[in-house]
Amino acid sequence: MSERKPATTLPAFTPVPRLKERSNGWKPQVQRAFIEALADTGSVAAACRSVGRSTHGAYHLRRQEGAEEFAAAWEAVLDFGMRRIEDVAMDRALNGVEVPVYSYGQLVGTRISYNDRLLMFMLRNRAPERFAEGGAKGLNAVGQMDLERHKKRWRKEWRREWEEEAAAERARTAVSPAEVRASIERKVEAFRRQMEATMSPRTLAAYAEFTRLRDEDAANGYRASEDPEHPRYAGPRKPTPAEQPMPLPPPDFRKSAPKPAPEEENPKWRTLRDEGWD
Repeated sequence: MSERKPATTLPAFTPVPRLKERSNGWKPQVQRAFIEALADTGSVAAACRSVGRSTHGAYHLRRQEGAEEFAAAWEAVLDFGMRRIEDVAMDRALNGVEVPVYSYGQLVGTRISYNDRLLMFMLRNRAPERFAEGGAKGLNAVGQMDLERHKKRWRKEWRREWEEEAAAERARTAVSPAEVRASIERKVEAFRRQMEATMSPRTLAAYAEFTRLRDEDAANGYRASEDPEHPRYAGPRKPTPAEQPMPLPPPDFRKSAPKPAPEEENPKWRTLRDEGWD
């Protein structure tokens, strides 16, 4: 008996004929949606929930007369679910599972837990010639090296796939700064038109004059802090230390004699030479 090959596309099938068409029945479009959901999830219960039907009704429909193609499609799409299970198992075997860590009943953090039995199961299925069930139960030095080599290669493959998917997602949702600026300008322009539509002619003329004066001030480099007539005027602008000229030393600063050292008052001790005893 040949091994069943995984399906690559959703199989076409003839929906199970129904005697009566009910609003909550298994219409042809519901049957196709169920098969698609079953291919995505690999779970009959999840597929039934996605189409709003019960698992009892799904199995009952499968046993009806004329449901041969529906049952065959059911079996075929389960391969997609098995692929998803394999992907999840491989991810857990390589990257582990984050589990909570408790201390005295309080959550203090998390840690990554690795399942070596799951990893060996995946190895026996992916590389049966080296990790078959009938082989040695433990790994020798060569087996450990092969295991580490496989783990590194699989991690690289999974990392590359994740980066490719992330790059594709970023490229799909990327927005350039020019597009953001254009979007903001469109919104501002729409708001301005909406505001002007509610103005009276006199207010509209005053607003146009305001816009002209504002643009003129901006072109002339107007600053409220430098305008004596403005409430925010802070007086003449003081030059910064970098703008202030450096004071020059006096002309004869190098010719001045050094100042004598001040005489010592109340010395702590004196020598005989200080007292005149040579």
